[in-house]
Amino acid sequence: MTGPTVSNPVPDLPLRQLGGFTHRWVDADGVRLHAVDGGRPDGPAVVLLAGFPQTWWAWRKVMPGLADRFRVLAIDLPGQGHSERPEGSYDTHIVAAHVHTAVQALGVSTYTLVAHDVGAWVAFSLALGFESHLRGVALLDAGIPGISLPESIPTDPDRAWKTWHFAFHTVPDLPETLLAGRERDYVGWFLRAKTLSPDTFDDAEIDHYAAAVAADGGLRASLAYYRDAAESARKNREALGRRHLTVPVLGVSSSHGSVPDMAAAIGPWAENTTRVVVPDAGHFIPDEQPEAVAAALADFIADGGCPTGHPAR
Repeated sequence: MTGPTVSNPVPDLPLRQLGGFTHRWVDADGVRLHAVDGGRPDGPAVVLLAGFPQTWWAWRKVMPGLADRFRVLAIDLPGQGHSERPEGSYDTHIVAAHVHTAVQALGVSTYTLVAHDVGAWVAFSLALGFESHLRGVALLDAGIPGISLPESIPTDPDRAWKTWHFAFHTVPDLPETLLAGRERDYVGWFLRAKTLSPDTFDDAEIDHYAAAVAADGGLRASLAYYRDAAESARKNREALGRRHLTVPVLGVSSSHGSVPDMAAAIGPWAENTTRVVVPDAGHFIPDEQPEAVAAALADFIADGGCPTGHPAR
């Protein structure tokens, strides 16, 4: 690990500062990943992964609520935020190996993994490959390839607006042609349309996430997760053919999100699932209801995967 002036692979993207937390970069099998590290150094570790179109900054309101009890690491995925944007595959098993290597390099051997959206895709695959290192996995509002992501996209307008982009992102070349230079309009649509309150994100936050997508291959990397989703799904199903997850899984849904019951969606492939539904939130639950998310996660981590919630049926 080295300082930001040496290691930061996206130097033109301004770094956001969060009190009590430090920026770090680590070589994770040839890919430099960015982590924001803080909380209790001697506490149980919790690793946070964000999804599209966000960065580690998605957890900024949740992290302080965990920091007094846990060591908190928010990691930018490959291609996201201030992490390197490698060429090659973004299938979630490859990405998961990079993330796990980064966590180990930061001195953490066992941890609870918390992830939203595309971050949850990576977290599920990481659990399949590195379950012995996990105390628990919390998955927030995500359709996971090969598991809970529908094979077909609905055309009913009342539902299609939530998932239409899955198909669009897989089309070769066209998204780049239409979106290059228009990243702010595109990112802003997601952040405003998929929240219960459209003013959840202010202009500065939209600017930050749009700049991260636009910077140094960020758009290419964002699309690559969707373009490699079929391979991620194949590997997920192959791994689940050998065994199901035994690590405790917390499925976090919201009153107005994309997946009404995350625990039920994961339940057929996991032996120990618990459900939490966060009220008054859309898809971007950590931004919309950070105190409720922090409380649910603190219970889950502290109780060894048995939070105050409801067992999945």
